[in-house]
Amino acid sequence: MSRADDKPAVLIARRLLPPGRDRLAARCELREGGLDVTPGDLLALAPGVAAIVADPTVPVGDALLEAAGDGLEVVANYAVGYDNIDLEACRRRGVAVTNTPGVLTNATAELALALTMAAARLINHAEAELRRGHWGGWDPGEMLGLELSGATFGVVGLGRIGCRYAELVSRFDGHILYAGPSGKPEIEKELGASHVGLDELLAASDVVSLHAPSTPETEHMISTAQLDAMRSHAVLVNTSRGSLVDSEALARALVDGRIGAAGLDVFEHEPEVPMHLLEAPRCVLLPHIGSATTKARSAMAALVADNVLAVLDGADPPNPVA
Repeated sequence: MSRADDKPAVLIARRLLPPGRDRLAARCELREGGLDVTPGDLLALAPGVAAIVADPTVPVGDALLEAAGDGLEVVANYAVGYDNIDLEACRRRGVAVTNTPGVLTNATAELALALTMAAARLINHAEAELRRGHWGGWDPGEMLGLELSGATFGVVGLGRIGCRYAELVSRFDGHILYAGPSGKPEIEKELGASHVGLDELLAASDVVSLHAPSTPETEHMISTAQLDAMRSHAVLVNTSRGSLVDSEALARALVDGRIGAAGLDVFEHEPEVPMHLLEAPRCVLLPHIGSATTKARSAMAALVADNVLAVLDGADPPNPVA
């Protein structure tokens, strides 16, 4: 392992906030790519590092792992999801992979709720009309959205964030359906939720909120057939990963009025946002800010440092995924 003053080298691929960066700096030599780093820059910075701090925008595969060399011990992702990391390539090299779950649960669930409310009440469209000077006064037949009180909420994926979202929307005194690989009796008892298949959830829900991981099995789990199965007034919310939704099919469904509205915080090829979504009606779009609170991002940074330092000390990291 490459060392400066006997300190292990850590590559922070882009940016790590001070609660994590400062802890690593006290014990490690830091190499930082910055927000504008290119894949070539990372390859040049990687040789001899003991740890790589990545984030969802940084692909970690054979090329970067090879550049780092045999001294690489851990790839610490500054996120809950880790679909940017080639887990099998890391396993072959005996490199640990970690993530930052738990500490961003509230922030992301709250943003999913915000998107739900914004999309349901056509808030972005109403504000845009007002700012353009197109508002002609109160009209009883204009800007009619979906009332959430008493609605049926479909939660796809009842992990930490999905559970918290279900707790938040339970205050609307509606009904909660959830789809996932297994039932969760404790949540069913606490919230009166029902475990159903995805098809039944889509057909019965006024709001569908996605909280599933990005895997080959979940890619485009919401496409034309699923959108056609939804209610014509239904709202689709995605704060998980862009790959879960076929964006072209969603845009067509919005244009054709086959669903009511959508709220998206994630996209398939970030930071690119496809024009068909930018131009789609009744579609609230945000730039992947689900965990963007001071509290959550700082706690995530600290957890990154915990994971890196544990592995470098020969201990089990708090949040291993591989």
